[in-house]
Order: sequence, then C-alpha cells, then structure tokens
Amino acid sequence: MRTEITVQHFLSELKGIRNASDNTILSYNRDLKQFTEFCASRNIIEIEDITQKHIRAFLVKLNGENNSTGTISRKLTSLRNLFNFSLRSGYIEKNPLKEISNPKIKRGIPETLPLDSYLKIINLIDEEKDESKFQTKSIFELLYGCAIRVSELCNLDISDINFESRTLKVYGKGSKERLVPLGEKSIEALKEYMPTLTDRSFNKPLFISPRGERIYSRFVQRLVKKYIQKVSDVSKKSPHILRHSAATHMLDRGADLLGVKEILGHENLKTTQIYTHVSVERLKKTHKSSHPKS
Repeated sequence: MRTEITVQHFLSELKGIRNASDNTILSYNRDLKQFTEFCASRNIIEIEDITQKHIRAFLVKLNGENNSTGTISRKLTSLRNLFNFSLRSGYIEKNPLKEISNPKIKRGIPETLPLDSYLKIINLIDEEKDESKFQTKSIFELLYGCAIRVSELCNLDISDINFESRTLKVYGKGSKERLVPLGEKSIEALKEYMPTLTDRSFNKPLFISPRGERIYSRFVQRLVKKYIQKVSDVSKKSPHILRHSAATHMLDRGADLLGVKEILGHENLKTTQIYTHVSVERLKKTHKSSHPKS
C-alpha cells in the first residue's frame, strides 16, 4: 500500500477510535508527511518497501538539519506508531523500526514565573478600562489558578463551570475528562466576566475571540506573551509557563505530589516529579543567596 494512504488510515484511526486531539493529529500529520516526502524523493512509494536503512538515512537528514534531540525523538515516535499500526493492519510483515531506539532526552528544568510577577499581571489587567479585561483576567486565572493547558482552556464551554461544587470540567489529552478545583480568585474573575457574554447558553464557548468565535491557541499565546513581557524577563513567555508556575508553587507550599498529578492530568507520576526538581533548585538558590554559611 502507498505510504501516504497508510498515513491517512492511521490518522483516521487516531481520531475515530483513539479520540486523539486535533493538535495531536496535526503533529503526527506534519511528522509523517515529512517522512513520506523524504521516501518519495528516493522513489520509495510503498510502505512495505521501507527498510531500517531508509529510516536511518532519514535520521541522518534530521541531524544534519540541526533538529533537537526532542524533535527527533518525537518524529521517531510518530513513525513507530505508524509502523505498529501498519503491522497490526497487515500492510507490512516486519517493523523496520524494531531495532531503532529513540535518542535519550535530557529533560530541562521548566522555567517558572515568580508569584509577584503573576500578581503584577493581574494588577495591570485590573487597571485597564476596556470590557475585554474581564475575559483576559479569567483566562489568566484559569491558566494559572487551575493549571490547565492552553488547548484545554480553548475547549471550555460555559457548562464546564460548576460554581456550586467549585469545580471546572476539563477535557485533557485523548479527550480524558477530569475535574479541577476552582479557587476563590478564579471564581471571582469568572463571575465578573460572565455578565459580559451576550450568549450564556450552556453549550456555548466560555471564551470568545474578537471575531465572535471560540478562542484558539495562537490568540491565547499572543495575549499571555503581551503581559508576561511587561513584568518579567523569562525566556519563555507562553501559556504553559503559567501551568509550570502553578505546579511549582503548589509543591513549594507543601502540596501532595499525587494531588498535583491529578490536577495537572498527568498519566505518569514521573511527569509530575519534574516540578519537585524545580522546587529543590529554587531552594538551593535561596540558600546560596541568603544563608551566611552558604
């Protein structure tokens, strides 16, 4: 079977059976399209004709383009899932990736935003005169206060808020549902924002773009960057830094690691444990800068 057709069958399974998110499918599509075009440039059209030699040549190309270890590992994972699907579906008899392992990734310590910088952002928003400030404040309060992903924020509907139980229903990776506690500040921000909505029907999007449509990731990224650069010189000014900061600040204040894992919606505790390293590193810096015997 032609590789490009196999890819489409694989992506259809991801969406229809595995309930993968749109972002996940887009990512797989980009990686696999790049590999398909690489094979086509060498006149390898059928997926059963792809060998370990071709995949290693693809890796050499990626290395030559100075892709990071993380990027190469992600592309290999995309290929691995494609060939596993192809083997399972009977399109190939042998997996050419069987003896190729992903490069080891040295995970860095996530960058965080100091609490006082976050509070400065909220103060800046409060000082604005435009009515849109209520939505902006709610966006920040949910990204930080509930430690949710930007994709989870964009997919929120009005019905996902429960003021009575003080919880937020979130649909995470793979459309997995979880309930996240709503803090006092988040509730206050939402109660100020909700009256500004023209349509408060339960099934309507919680946040609306200036064009009257559901907000999208790029919109939130621009908004967050605009405010973070006013108060901090952190290198990463993305919405995810608010999630990193929330997790770190919770652990700094003695939160249970398993509890933080549930709030963040991580499948693996190891993913959450990276934030304990952030807390330890912050303690080391504090000790070094302030302890007389350091």
